[in-house]
Amino acid sequence: MQKIIPHLWFNKEAKEAAHFYTSVFPESKITHSSVLKNTPSGDCDILGFELWNYKFMAISAGPYFTINPSISFIVNFDPLLFGSSEQAAREKLDEIWNKLIDGGTALMPLNEYPFSKRFGWVKDKYGVSWQLMLTNPEGEPRPAIIPSMLFVKENCGKAEEAINYYLSVFKNSKLGNLRLRPKGMEPDKEGSVLFADFMLEGSWFAAMDSAHNHNFNFNEAISFLVSCKDQAEIDYFWEKISAVPQAEQCGWCKDKYGVSWQITSADMQEMMSKGTQEQVTRVTKTFMPMKKINVAQIQEAYAGK
Repeated sequence: MQKIIPHLWFNKEAKEAAHFYTSVFPESKITHSSVLKNTPSGDCDILGFELWNYKFMAISAGPYFTINPSISFIVNFDPLLFGSSEQAAREKLDEIWNKLIDGGTALMPLNEYPFSKRFGWVKDKYGVSWQLMLTNPEGEPRPAIIPSMLFVKENCGKAEEAINYYLSVFKNSKLGNLRLRPKGMEPDKEGSVLFADFMLEGSWFAAMDSAHNHNFNFNEAISFLVSCKDQAEIDYFWEKISAVPQAEQCGWCKDKYGVSWQITSADMQEMMSKGTQEQVTRVTKTFMPMKKINVAQIQEAYAGK
């Protein structure tokens, strides 16, 4: 079970974007769709979907946050996934690139780089960024999709610190690769993170520092939903992660680096995906005023008590 799920905030395009992505990536599907009624943003579409067997969620909740490349998604095209054929992996990479670049922008052109024979970084027409990479099959295997955090501005130089922090908070966690910059890569400092990956709750993430001039930073547009088994687990993660009191709202919080998280209940996710519209509406009305989620009150609302 995927315990940490990337959550994408759109103005009005969540349903359209989810259907687009599931048409682009292999082994993909919409898993559920519902409407949150009478929220401060009006009626909001909310969807769950899988891309290459990796879970996402998306919501249409108004023009309050804009997706940017501070969090992107690495897509690994490992020849081992294509019958050990590098040519087949390359062709699939190019096929998906051509679909994502339509209406989008190349942040790094599709080309050969020192770290990959075929790589490109694209921001698609919905603003979501994807790093498509032909993977060396001789390396340690990684899943097809990995969220990647880019530490910029006041966070630049803190990627390694943040990784160690996340490893201390989440269970079933470990450090993977850690590559630090040598001298001569100005404006990036020697010893900053060139690339690192790490596992949290069985899911892989990546992180990098960048001292270049970026006009973005972490925000609520891409958050990570943590699906908790009970109130005690919600309490634990809330205490460990929430560092910005004014950002606390209906299960959302921000950590000390500005990354947004949703600390929520697995039962609540089940209610929202499988409940009737009346049940979903009651649950929505109950959790909207909350800061930290109260599971007992959510269960009572679902049951109509």
